[in-house]
Amino acid sequence: MSKKPDNELVNNRVALRNYEILETVEAGISLVGTEIKSLRDHGGNLRDAYVIFDSGEAFLKECSIAPYRFGNVHNHEERRLRKLLLHKYEIRKFEKECQLKGATVIPLAMYLKHGMVKVKLALARGRKLHDKREAIKAKEVKREISKRMKEKS
Repeated sequence: MSKKPDNELVNNRVALRNYEILETVEAGISLVGTEIKSLRDHGGNLRDAYVIFDSGEAFLKECSIAPYRFGNVHNHEERRLRKLLLHKYEIRKFEKECQLKGATVIPLAMYLKHGMVKVKLALARGRKLHDKREAIKAKEVKREISKRMKEKS
């Protein structure tokens, strides 16, 4: 199991269980000051978040960033639409694949890179129940093999 890096602010582990990841991309996100402060204080949640496309732009919807506790009247709205900063060709590509393949774009993580908040987005297809079971079985087999290898050495 991978450790959480120091610069990772929010992680969406449930997405890896419920979706089959087809492709990932890094995107910038447009935030206000109190949102960044709240994220640095671990006040974010990506559990129900997804990306919508509107007139050639991408927006992160249902992403929850808790109000900053010292924000007073200048605090942000918790579940507002947040614009994603992607190249036009990336937006067109993801929008087209969502329409054709029946996939969706979901956020996997938010992290700091050179002082800026970045979002790791994934083009994903929902897993069926039997697919989830197969993934769990494969993970258990892999864990058992590594356990046996450690015992032998």
